[in-house]
Amino acid sequence: MIPSSIQIKNGALPDNPGVYFYFDKDGALMYIGKATSLRKRVASYFKDEGGEGEKRGERIAELVSKIARIDYVETPTVIEALVLEANQIKVHVPPYNVLGRDDKSFNYLVVTNEDFPRPLLVRGLDLERLGINPFGARLSASAKKKFLAVFGPYTSGLSLKRALSLVRPSIPWSTCEPGQKRPCFDRQIRKCPGVCVGEISKSEYRKIIRKLMLFFEGKTTLIIRQLKREMAVAAKNLEFEKAAMLRGQVFALQHIRDVSLITREDVELPFAPVAAEGYLNVNGRIEAYDISNISGTSAVGSMVVFEEGRPMKSEYRKFRIKTVKGANDFAMMEEVLRRRLRRAWPLPVLMVIDGGEGQVSRVLAVMEELNMRVPVVGIAKGFDRKQDRLVYDRSDQELHRAMSRGKEIFQRARDEAHRFAVSYHRNLRSKRSLYAK
Repeated sequence: MIPSSIQIKNGALPDNPGVYFYFDKDGALMYIGKATSLRKRVASYFKDEGGEGEKRGERIAELVSKIARIDYVETPTVIEALVLEANQIKVHVPPYNVLGRDDKSFNYLVVTNEDFPRPLLVRGLDLERLGINPFGARLSASAKKKFLAVFGPYTSGLSLKRALSLVRPSIPWSTCEPGQKRPCFDRQIRKCPGVCVGEISKSEYRKIIRKLMLFFEGKTTLIIRQLKREMAVAAKNLEFEKAAMLRGQVFALQHIRDVSLITREDVELPFAPVAAEGYLNVNGRIEAYDISNISGTSAVGSMVVFEEGRPMKSEYRKFRIKTVKGANDFAMMEEVLRRRLRRAWPLPVLMVIDGGEGQVSRVLAVMEELNMRVPVVGIAKGFDRKQDRLVYDRSDQELHRAMSRGKEIFQRARDEAHRFAVSYHRNLRSKRSLYAK
């Protein structure tokens, strides 16, 4: 029961999605949160002893004791509550939203500044490494070279990923490389507008990305109006297939099913202690690397990405070795990691290297030089060539615990990196053989 002494906007909270705002007696904004049901969510803060309030500890008790006024903004869907919450936190930076965590630990959505831009999830820590202030209202000149926009902070990376998945049928973007012979899988299911096979121009693709940016600015109504105008023009020009596609996008945007968007973690733990910077979530982004060559010829490197224990093939990258002559796997691995770490790609929670102490030490040296910190584990063949030997800093207790939690994932990522590297190497060798004839 919410105490009668607390002033509530319009006298009561609706049983609808939205964002709520807690103010103290002096009118200072203390906390902003999102909810599937504003009424139930806010009421959960005032449960009797033994309920959720007790589990949340001293900080939430302190917050609740200071609440004098509650405002709220209803939203049509939970996904719009997620967007509004992030935008409001960025503007107001309420103390209880950042208490116990700083901007480095939040999740952000960035839109890359490329020929065919794409959305990526990054941590505040990664943005700071790139010289970008996550809470800055505007991007600096150097930041604009890397990103078109930065949205956030988002308190839940999982909710943000789910939001992107829900939006993509309405606003399809590309994660593939142009110039492919066959359309990617996402193109086949209409989640990619055809960048892979040249079905869309850069200017037309930018219009799609602009809609995505408008969505995360909280301007869904404007997007729907734009899509309806485009649909009317297409119908007038007798482009009935295009008009039908646009109608489907409008429908999808108007009927987003997002009840599961706010996770149990969001609802129960608004002040959950933030893990230390080195915390390893084995279901997070894992990158694995391998080198393939024969006596130094046609040498290549591979990078594969796993998220939630599954391969993310759109994130795979190939490297043709450019600076190393002869068979020197250590130097080749160094070249690959140096080139990778200089890219504005999101950093992983852990890197897996196919190799032993030599490869791992080279990778760590590159990181130290570039002032970056990512946990690294090498997977080398044991003495009998049958049992894997793990190479990592065993004094790092969190990394040591991650080995038991994620060993199988790390091994699968290593095997996939090996497969990807060998496939690329064989492709280069076959081309050389063809040209030599």
